[in-house]
Amino acid sequence: MSINVYYYRQLYVLFAVVYEKVKEKLNKGKENKKMQRAKQKKKRTGLKIFLSVLIVLVLGIVGYGYSIFHNVNKAVNTVHKPIERTPEVKRPSALSLQEKEPFSVLMLGVDERAGDKGRSDTMVVITVNPETNSMEMLSIPRDTRVEIVGHGTTDKINHAYAFGGVEMSMNTVEKFLDIPIDYYIKMNMDGFKDIVNAVGGITVNNDLEFSQDGHPFAKGKIDLDGDAALSYARMRKQDARGDFGRQMRQRQVIEGVMNKGANISALWKYDDVLKALSNNVETNLAMDDMVDIQKNYAGARHKIEQLEIKGSGSTIGGVWYYIVADDERTNIQTHLKEHLGLS
Repeated sequence: MSINVYYYRQLYVLFAVVYEKVKEKLNKGKENKKMQRAKQKKKRTGLKIFLSVLIVLVLGIVGYGYSIFHNVNKAVNTVHKPIERTPEVKRPSALSLQEKEPFSVLMLGVDERAGDKGRSDTMVVITVNPETNSMEMLSIPRDTRVEIVGHGTTDKINHAYAFGGVEMSMNTVEKFLDIPIDYYIKMNMDGFKDIVNAVGGITVNNDLEFSQDGHPFAKGKIDLDGDAALSYARMRKQDARGDFGRQMRQRQVIEGVMNKGANISALWKYDDVLKALSNNVETNLAMDDMVDIQKNYAGARHKIEQLEIKGSGSTIGGVWYYIVADDERTNIQTHLKEHLGLS
């Protein structure tokens, strides 16, 4: 269903409800007409005032709704960057969001600078299952040693983006996890703070007291603005868990943005949110895809399981890698396939 059809269908429902309420009020007013003629006159006057106010209100809602629709449509066209891929076929049939089928997204946090494509500093695979109304988030350590699909080398997984952009990253992750990667969302990490600020900041539950970039982070629930959220997500050296601790904080920040962005209060900041997204995000999700996800999968964000892939460090050819054993990789693959309904 296109966004236009969806939008105008909602307006039709609104007008239909208003019409039925007014009709009901008029029918009741016809009863005992002779006995209550004087009162009826007052009711009609009151009804006219009611209808006038209601029409103005509805027209205001329609105008505001159209303004939102226009700006959303413009923003989506800006961030929408389709890619052509020829990945291995890992689905028995084409994915249908309208049929509420489970799907996957690769989130890439990219550290880009002028004249440099950069590397994917953050790689998070999200699977969404509407039947269980749940999401799973798996962080892949950036130093994980994998086959770089399309490059003919074995290297750190975050190098896939530097070698071949989003397409090579998707294909490499797809090969490593043996699941289909349906969509991607690429985010400029420096601009991520703008997104956090646009939704009004986020709240996370911090399990380690530390300071980073001049920001103190106490244990417990803390509120973060954009700058603090970026520092919170990037800290690694002060955490005994190393990259695992950082990955956990990155997932917390992503989850915090999702929760805050879905809050009704974010509606009044939609202009700031759309501007931040337009400047910092790219995705192959089209407008219709986003509408289907909001309609069919919105409840999944309330049940999020965070996953880790275990491994060990090893130096090969003078380069440090994160090595994932075959049995651990198989366990993760099986788990994700089950969540996607592919096992």
